[in-house]
Amino acid sequence: MGKKVNPKVLRIGPLLTWDSRWFDDRRYKETLLEDFHIRRSLMERLKNAGVSSIEIERSINNIKITAYVSKPGMVIGRGGAGLEELKVFLTELLKKGNKNQFKLDIRIEPIKDPNLDAYLVARNVSDQLIRRLPAKRVLAQNVERVMASGAKGVRIVLSGRIGGAEIGRRERLQVGKVPLSTIRANISYASLPALTKKGYIGVKVWINREE
Repeated sequence: MGKKVNPKVLRIGPLLTWDSRWFDDRRYKETLLEDFHIRRSLMERLKNAGVSSIEIERSINNIKITAYVSKPGMVIGRGGAGLEELKVFLTELLKKGNKNQFKLDIRIEPIKDPNLDAYLVARNVSDQLIRRLPAKRVLAQNVERVMASGAKGVRIVLSGRIGGAEIGRRERLQVGKVPLSTIRANISYASLPALTKKGYIGVKVWINREE
């Protein structure tokens, strides 16, 4: 079961919650698409700040957006100037599909240890593969860094034309325990593609953090 189900979806309820929290039966399709555009725009805009995830919570005429980043200072800016620019950007984005008046609340939450966040580790691995660094060295360095940060276990899997090989293959490295079927285990999971000159290489990361 653990190999067939997304580890985050399996733990929604007991450990985790949804990234989008709202109820709108009349505009469900439009609201869902709006969340997608918000998340995609922010992930691209805050990429250099080490953004990991975006949470969106809606109530009547109120939209609360929380961004989890490893470098909050880059987002907030001097005297909060960066945060104001971000608020203007999101307001313009939301006005395109939302005719009603709404109050926008943006919060920036810091990530305590980026090496224990699966998305940031996957992004780091992806960037290194794009720069054509040796795959085995990339795996070893990132696994060592994650374990040094206090993880109980980590698994990284690469699949595709690794190193520009003619035939696609899988490279996997695991250290420690990563119990995917144990629901109480705090598993951070991310899947990210790396677009190299020879094609896409899939990057999957599982990190078993403290419960």
